[in-house]
Amino acid sequence: MDSTWIKQGASVAHQRILELTSQFTTTTTTTTPTAAMPNTKTIHVPHLGGIDAAYQMPHPYDPSKPTLVLVNSFTTFSELYQSQYANKSLTDAMNLIAIELLGHGQTRTKSKNSTYWDTAIMNLQVLSALHISGPGKKVFVLGTSQGGWITARMALVAPELISGIIPLGTSMDYESERTRSLGCWNGPADLAANIKEWTTNEKTDDFEPSEDYANFLIDIGFGKECPQETRAFWVKEIQKNYRGDEGRRRIRMAAINLAERDGLHARLSDVRCPVLWLHGTADPVYSVKNAEEEIKMFVNSPDAKLQTVEGGQHFLSFSHPKEVDAALVEFVDVYVVVVKLAL
Repeated sequence: MDSTWIKQGASVAHQRILELTSQFTTTTTTTTPTAAMPNTKTIHVPHLGGIDAAYQMPHPYDPSKPTLVLVNSFTTFSELYQSQYANKSLTDAMNLIAIELLGHGQTRTKSKNSTYWDTAIMNLQVLSALHISGPGKKVFVLGTSQGGWITARMALVAPELISGIIPLGTSMDYESERTRSLGCWNGPADLAANIKEWTTNEKTDDFEPSEDYANFLIDIGFGKECPQETRAFWVKEIQKNYRGDEGRRRIRMAAINLAERDGLHARLSDVRCPVLWLHGTADPVYSVKNAEEEIKMFVNSPDAKLQTVEGGQHFLSFSHPKEVDAALVEFVDVYVVVVKLAL
């Protein structure tokens, strides 16, 4: 992309950025949802022989605004982004749509196996079916943890539909010794006992994830010191969402995908849209050191940058919504102008 477009876009958007980001200077508190699944709708798309994909939009779609797709983290769902739905400055600036991954929330398919590539394709089919993306209509994509590598997969599968990606607290590698040497977790080891427990040929109608599992996920994602109401909500909802034999099969596949996914290093040179990587310094899962190495691999992106957030947790949009939302407004405002200039 011609660098003058970026300069022109930044100049045109500058005043808008100042107006919107100034609204984030007041104290922002994280939002704990009070109700979960009823906030989603489903739409049928054809991938994998048919998927009923669940999505949440806090406001009706406005074609005059840019659109940001939100992709949730491991065994959470679209309520992860309640703080963003509640931020009027953010929703005034852009459409928000959270799409729940295969194996997560209310998304359902008859296929017993799926990968992250399948979720990327499903997301693109959802956006097409809702007439949100298509010729001349691009979207931005934000993803937390596993959602981060979904953003990259979407940019690889359909680069013509993606204006920019915003990975949060993520890694573009597989669960490798390289990442562990840089201070990242040992995902396969941490999940091995759960995968073994969740693997059986017996019908398990009384299955429910343990509180220990739910609290493990909460500790590494929201932080050990997260509000008690947040912990209580997510323990309850994780157990409810993955209850029964069907729930066991979904959480097992989600864990296998996380532990055994393919890495993207050799493909990152094919990502040609802007990349804004946000990463908390207190993330216990993926390290800032890893992010510092991997942001350099987006060699053909016109603008790939890493922005760290002091004290930010793994689920960064929850722990530091003010910082994340302000960065989103600035990034989207600049690059939506760039896209318009390019058309």
